Amino acid sequence: MRHFLSLADAGPAGLRRILDCAHALKAARADRPRGAPDDGARLAGRVLAAIFEKPSTRTRLSFDIAMRQLGGATITLAAADMQLGRGETIADTARVLSRMVDAVMIRARSHLDIEAFAAAADLPVINGLSDRSHPCQAVADMMTVEERLGRPVSTSRWAWVGDGNNVAQSIIEAAGLMGFRLRLAVPAGFEPDAGFVAAARARGAEVELVASPEAAVRDADVVATDTWVSMGDADVAARHRAMQPFQVGPMLMAAAGAGAIFLHCLPAHRGEEVTDSVIDGPQSAVWDEAENRVHAQKAILLWLFGHLDA
Repeated sequence: MRHFLSLADAGPAGLRRILDCAHALKAARADRPRGAPDDGARLAGRVLAAIFEKPSTRTRLSFDIAMRQLGGATITLAAADMQLGRGETIADTARVLSRMVDAVMIRARSHLDIEAFAAAADLPVINGLSDRSHPCQAVADMMTVEERLGRPVSTSRWAWVGDGNNVAQSIIEAAGLMGFRLRLAVPAGFEPDAGFVAAARARGAEVELVASPEAAVRDADVVATDTWVSMGDADVAARHRAMQPFQVGPMLMAAAGAGAIFLHCLPAHRGEEVTDSVIDGPQSAVWDEAENRVHAQKAILLWLFGHLDA
């Protein structure tokens, strides 16, 4: 049985198969209605339970559409509306769902809860976002970069500007597994988990923490950021003060490599981490990035069920 709790669960070879599959799936759907199943409908009869502890737009929609296009079905559950929200243990919930559905995606506050669920489950479990990482988003990001640059992600140079949060940590993990260069400019006190950096460097990746956004974006093909305040963060005022010099504006994008693209996992707080002129400008790939969540989720699901092993 496979889980997708982190990018490392797939490893470099698995991620390469997932990315190649995502590109092929997207190309095969040209001009097809979004609700129409793919040829072959490889997950026909399969049911995904999608559990949400946090609000969601792209994760909720992309997994639902992904399962429809693959021929399967999705049951969406709010954790607060389940017995899980009234004291049933994570392990007991996992055992029950293992008897009723074929896979579970969880968008949770605590990564430890997702790991506990996977440990007790007899089915594949997907991390749809946790306080530690966002691996599904990282797959869509890498797919978008390959699409826009027209070459393997391993040859690209990335810059991360802003909070060293869960999304940043998955990009660090991706750099270690896929071999692209990554520089991060993060305010003091908001650095990513040092374990992610150490693991990526141990794999031979060039991952640097630099002092300024300008140093991070120099010669970058990709400039990525995220919101300064994530769900559950209480230190709002302190975050805004620390992050203000790390806003991605037109001057910062101009300092990046020629043809650099801008990524943001969304939702964006316009005028905070990014200006309107960047997110709506010609270098922005955020709408492709959002759309690619569907194709990335489809490829992840197919990998989980063993359809990419041949």
